[in-house]
Amino acid sequence: MRWTPGGESSNIEDRRGESGGGGFGPLHFGIGGTIIILVLSLLFHRNLFTLFDGSGATSSVASTDSAAPPATESAAEHREVQFVSFVLDDAQQTWAKILPQEGITYQDAKLVLFRNGVQSGCGQAETEMGPFYCPVDEKVYIDLGFYDELRDKFGAPGEFAQAYVLAHELGHHVQRLEGIDERMRRMQKEHPDQANELSVKLELQADCYAGVWGHSTEQRQLLDPGDIQAGLQAAASVGDDRLQKMSTGHVSPESFTHGTSAQREAWFKRGLDSGDPKACDTFSSNDA
Repeated sequence: MRWTPGGESSNIEDRRGESGGGGFGPLHFGIGGTIIILVLSLLFHRNLFTLFDGSGATSSVASTDSAAPPATESAAEHREVQFVSFVLDDAQQTWAKILPQEGITYQDAKLVLFRNGVQSGCGQAETEMGPFYCPVDEKVYIDLGFYDELRDKFGAPGEFAQAYVLAHELGHHVQRLEGIDERMRRMQKEHPDQANELSVKLELQADCYAGVWGHSTEQRQLLDPGDIQAGLQAAASVGDDRLQKMSTGHVSPESFTHGTSAQREAWFKRGLDSGDPKACDTFSSNDA
């Protein structure tokens, strides 16, 4: 991607020097967490994702905003902080222009950087869960070491692949502001037999929203040759079918919560091609 390293975003909350504990709330799981919960669900023949959607969880513990000890970082990690700062600010500025067209005022989300574990508004989270968005405190959480895993384990290298991950989580924030997340949670409680299907629709829409921002970067000539393919590869690399195949050796479609590789790539591409959030209505589409 074409970007200039600069300062750290004012919306970054650096908590790499602290740790916490507590119960869970309605987390939007990242890639690593999805693998772990899928494996356990298959082993115990139970949808363990329900333990983290607020319906079977302990009461959430609000995150603390007290200053964390300063974090030490390598030169490479310092550059990553600057890159996520760029993506965070650019994506939020893009949505701040788009959402008023829907009569919604965009409110910035915070990005929390952590190592190993962190106390979020949704409870204690560990690095293994991957990046996630917590709707309780409206913050995105990421351990930057995840990007190494994205490159080495999932075969999705490149900055635009990294940007896709953050843009997807910010897509959940947009859903929060639009009221889509709340409506989906309500529908899951009313129709528990459709809980996984509704989760897939929510995740695919976040993929499409990530593509909407990607479309904006392409229009502004911020992408290098190969960036779009890298983003599509990142979306495909975290499909439920691929993750299940990697972790268990077989695929169980009834336990999908994020969508197949083909679906995730297709919806990300739909956002990339259209640049229009209205094209991201997965809840009305048979393709989701």
